Amino acid sequence: MTTTLTATTTRPEDRFLHAFEAYAGEVLNGTSEHLAALRRKAIERFGVLGFPGRKSEAWKYTPIAKALQHPYRIDPMPAVPALTEQALAGYAIPELDAYRVVLVNGRFVPELSTTSDLPEGVVLTGLEEAARRHADLFEKYFAHYLDFENEPFLALNTAFARDGFFLYVPEGATLERPVHVFNLIDTDEELFLQPRNVVVAAPGASLKLVTSGHNRTAQRTFTNGVTEVFVGQGAEVHQYDLRLESEAASGIFSTQAYLEGGARYTNGTLTLGGALVRNNVYVRFDDQEGEAHLYGFFLGRGSMHIDNHTMIDHAVPHCVSNELYKGILDDEATGVFNGKVLVRPHAQKTNAYQSNKSIVLTREARMYSKPELEIYADDVRCTHGAAIGQLDEDGIFYLRTRGLTLQRARAMMLLAFARDVLDQIAVEPVRAYLDELVAGRFGA
Repeated sequence: MTTTLTATTTRPEDRFLHAFEAYAGEVLNGTSEHLAALRRKAIERFGVLGFPGRKSEAWKYTPIAKALQHPYRIDPMPAVPALTEQALAGYAIPELDAYRVVLVNGRFVPELSTTSDLPEGVVLTGLEEAARRHADLFEKYFAHYLDFENEPFLALNTAFARDGFFLYVPEGATLERPVHVFNLIDTDEELFLQPRNVVVAAPGASLKLVTSGHNRTAQRTFTNGVTEVFVGQGAEVHQYDLRLESEAASGIFSTQAYLEGGARYTNGTLTLGGALVRNNVYVRFDDQEGEAHLYGFFLGRGSMHIDNHTMIDHAVPHCVSNELYKGILDDEATGVFNGKVLVRPHAQKTNAYQSNKSIVLTREARMYSKPELEIYADDVRCTHGAAIGQLDEDGIFYLRTRGLTLQRARAMMLLAFARDVLDQIAVEPVRAYLDELVAGRFGA
């Protein structure tokens, strides 16, 4: 069954509400009573919230309602074209020895994924298969720590999502090799995609996750993707999301991380492609001695619109968070950074640091930065700052006096600016791959 959504209804929200009812049998068929009730609750909540408009403080610089007026087709289980190993080779990261997960149009493709030699107890499979074969684990973690009561896109994804990937690393286990998720869009239709991913590091476990997004089509698409991350007591997770799609692809990519005591979580979000991209990263500390490190780099060209929105909830004492986001905007690109740190009344001894720095290369490019601290405890150490500027002309002049061309001097300075973030990537082949990509964009 397929449904084409046109822009004839009064509100964009109505198209999705009607689509859910049209697909209700397919979306709810074969699911547990718990999951069916959860989906119903989510779509009802979405109907109440609706899409945010410009009057919403968190969305005032990103006209998302306008983007959603486009008549995308919604299909919870879109078709997956046949792909070969040769086709995937063009998206591989050189020298990266990793377990491979392939998602095409948000659906898990087992024949292209390499998950057969996993350590004992590790589960790495598609979300739909996890719901069938690992029902206890799935219901324990799916949407359990995610709050969609005030987030319409989280509610919408929870209602519709059928597939994605599910990763579980058991207590005390370490995945020595990273997991590389190829997130490919390959379609001859204009699709609205809603993959859902669940990542669980049980107490004492350790893993590294790399996700790279690519599109193999000129068709216009929109992705409302959600990744839930659970980091158990004393566990460690490194997550790196690479947005490498072309200007035909837009999307909202939300990550919600939940940290138990002593957990260590690192998130790196690198945006080098896409038409309109919103990256949401939410972190909540549930017990003491947790650490969260958030890094982001974005490079906007043409008419790209890149919005990075972070929220770190210090709900308990003795936790540390650190954020560094950097961006470079060229042509008529727009960048947004809105980072909020919430320190609740009992979260004493909190250390929280936040920094956003951006370079604007043209008069037409725009950057909006809004770092926020909301503090209700008195024994804390919290700092934030933001800076927006242009390239240092004195620095360029100095490099040119050493024999560099203007283009080479500019490229060297921009790459040095980006490396503050790139150097934080703990997977060497990924760091080298991004370093080369960014240098190529600068003509270095």
